[in-house]
Amino acid sequence: RATMKSLRFISAEALVSNAELARKSLGSVAHNLFPLLFKASYLLEQGEVIHSLVENWPFVDFNVGKLLGTTVDYQEDLSHRTCSLCLESCLTGLRDYVLNRSSPYLKRLKVVDLTGIKDVEVQVCDCKKTMGRWARTQLLSKLCLELLVYLQQRQSDPGISGISIDVRIDLFVTERNYELVTQALLKKCSCPLKICCVAFRSDNLALQKFFYVIKLVDASLLRKLEVVHNVRLEMEHLEMLFSSTHFPLLRSLTLPARTFNVGRFTATDEGMLANIGEKMGEMTQLAELSISFSVLTGRIQKLLSPLKTPLKMLDVSNCSLNHADMAYLANSFHANHLEALDLSGHNIPDLYPSIFFKLLSHSSPVLKSLTLEDCNIQDTHVNMLIVSLSPCQKLEEFRFLGNPLSSQALKHLFTFLCELPMLKNVEFPVPKDCYPIGVTYPIDDASLCRFDHQKYESVAEELNLILLQANREDVKTSTPLFGSYDAAVQETKNELGAYLINSFKETLEKFTSSLNETS
Repeated sequence: RATMKSLRFISAEALVSNAELARKSLGSVAHNLFPLLFKASYLLEQGEVIHSLVENWPFVDFNVGKLLGTTVDYQEDLSHRTCSLCLESCLTGLRDYVLNRSSPYLKRLKVVDLTGIKDVEVQVCDCKKTMGRWARTQLLSKLCLELLVYLQQRQSDPGISGISIDVRIDLFVTERNYELVTQALLKKCSCPLKICCVAFRSDNLALQKFFYVIKLVDASLLRKLEVVHNVRLEMEHLEMLFSSTHFPLLRSLTLPARTFNVGRFTATDEGMLANIGEKMGEMTQLAELSISFSVLTGRIQKLLSPLKTPLKMLDVSNCSLNHADMAYLANSFHANHLEALDLSGHNIPDLYPSIFFKLLSHSSPVLKSLTLEDCNIQDTHVNMLIVSLSPCQKLEEFRFLGNPLSSQALKHLFTFLCELPMLKNVEFPVPKDCYPIGVTYPIDDASLCRFDHQKYESVAEELNLILLQANREDVKTSTPLFGSYDAAVQETKNELGAYLINSFKETLEKFTSSLNETS
């Protein structure tokens, strides 16, 4: 359905659609119309006009998320359009704002905020070319270094020397852009554009380089820290990080797989875990924690009990939690505040069904997202699951891929899901009866796609018909076989793939070498 536009917005579109005319007219346009023209230009992908608007921006702040968000003149939110043409025009326009030789007193800009840009799977912009978080990090760093080269060439330019603009951004650093980003951060003091990192993501980076770049980032400003996949951060490194760096505003923390492994704990490790818990307790803003694929059997309480504020998001998928861990979660003050919970990889029906029910009943007034992938939920458990989910009337997302459920059980479950008023998104498994007889769960990657696709499509149609008949066509359903979409992984998949191939090659060479030595 088309979003209504005001006459002002329609007029703005008419002006910016003629790029040459719009650029010539900017000098006589009232300043309060710049935000309107910016959104209209972004919608029409008028890169030249966007560049000119930013180059001549008349205000103290330039907040991309707010400018593209819902406005009186045009309510559609465009902040999820990571259009490469538009975003590159924004950033190069910002560089040229600094270089523009207009009188210094006209330059009021002090803060640029790029953090409101949302990376999504489906792009609706005409160019279809996106600029993700990694590419934005790369381009801003490059532009900062270009400005420094210009300043060195023209040292006595008074129009530039007095300019200082904080650029708030979510940085994404990997091996491939590490050198560029560290150079830009090292020379931040000399550059008119000051990179202010609000959220930091690191992947495919040597541990030494991670520690170096995190020192260059102002940790006192960090609200989100994601250390993922190919950063080999283990518990002793995490303790070192927390001991040497303070994160007073940190709200969200994601740690890579195998950060913790209690299977090989010593007395020293127990003390280390306690220290990490205490350091996390000092992070008074911490509300989101993801520690998936660590082995934390019997240690959740030691890690989480020092926290002084309740968690709103907790991902403990594949953490080998036992009954004591689940009991702690169900009875902790976190349970009453959890808006998002991921318990994937735990055999919930067999190990702790009553504790799971208690946990959900405590979190039900606020719970919006629940993920129960590979939890061995079978047909005989569906009624128990329905009873557990019934109080969760605010649930918006429910993901339960990888569970051995039949078509009939899924239909029964979907009939209930229609009753959850806020539900928007459901990720359901391929029915067990679509796979060959004798398939074992969890299904390995090689067998994951070997199912009767025609039968699956037929079942999926029946499930959507259940929603349709209940007037719930607002609920989106899908079966992403290899997990939900991750914009950051998608953007850097080629680099990560190359890293994995090299790692495999090195392992193979070491193995071959050791075989040769023994023969």
